[in-house]
Amino acid sequence: MGDVTTMGTTQRRRPELATFLRSRRARVTPADVGMPPGLRRRTPGLRREEVAQLSGVGVTWYTWLEQGRPINASAQVLDAVARTLRLDRVEREHLYHLADVPFAPDHKTSSPEAVGPEIQGIIDALDPHPAVVYNARYDILATNPAYRDLFFVPQIEAFGVPNVLWTLFIAPDPVCPLVFRDEELPVMVATLRSSYGRHVGEPAWEGFIRRLSGASAHFAELWESGDVAPPGPRVKTFRHEAVGELRMTSVSLSINGLPECRIVAYTPDDEESRGRAAELRALRPPETQESRPLMRTGSRLWS
Repeated sequence: MGDVTTMGTTQRRRPELATFLRSRRARVTPADVGMPPGLRRRTPGLRREEVAQLSGVGVTWYTWLEQGRPINASAQVLDAVARTLRLDRVEREHLYHLADVPFAPDHKTSSPEAVGPEIQGIIDALDPHPAVVYNARYDILATNPAYRDLFFVPQIEAFGVPNVLWTLFIAPDPVCPLVFRDEELPVMVATLRSSYGRHVGEPAWEGFIRRLSGASAHFAELWESGDVAPPGPRVKTFRHEAVGELRMTSVSLSINGLPECRIVAYTPDDEESRGRAAELRALRPPETQESRPLMRTGSRLWS
């Protein structure tokens, strides 16, 4: 009798889950999450594929979840969906109950501090193109040798903070690998703020913003502007003391199973940059060909 009752309760919850998710999705506009409105949008809210992309889950999986199909959902994935849909604590608890996932009142979300060997293998296979895994806060979770060739000069590693924003705002001009910082940094801060809306009040995020604002008046000024922007492809110019300037196109790729994390890969934008990238790779010492562990940020750094 108990099993029948449980099964009936679960079956009744699924239509409720579907209705709840559709209603929450309808109230979040593209502008709320820093996305352009797009053309031929039939409803003011987000599309299913946009919720899936912003949550770092597969479109098919999210569609099935919203349709109330009998699929399993983890707390981590539900948290990602809840952040995308801007659910408050009561709504998030309701989502957990409808999805039949235990809800802990003191449950807190956290970003991963490393990636598994599968993701590391993917970015290693992109060599000789630089590739890195960032979380939404621009913490550096994994790199390949080409990325380290371009960015990890000794002066930058001396900072001891594996976060690209920290590097770009704190490094003096002769050391900073990014050219045209006045053009690129506002875009990166706007991208950071578009993610921050889902983490307001979290100690790791608040600590990071507080510390970087204290260390860089420029960051503090850009942060106060309130601008938001989504990640997207850009052509950036980098400098390296050994080979000169390289113009690289950056492309962001989401990672299923790692909400809010992305692979960013760089490809030379012209023949001159392609040649200089090859020169840089030729200068690489043999012992640096293999992957190596990164310094860890850990949430305590920003608390």
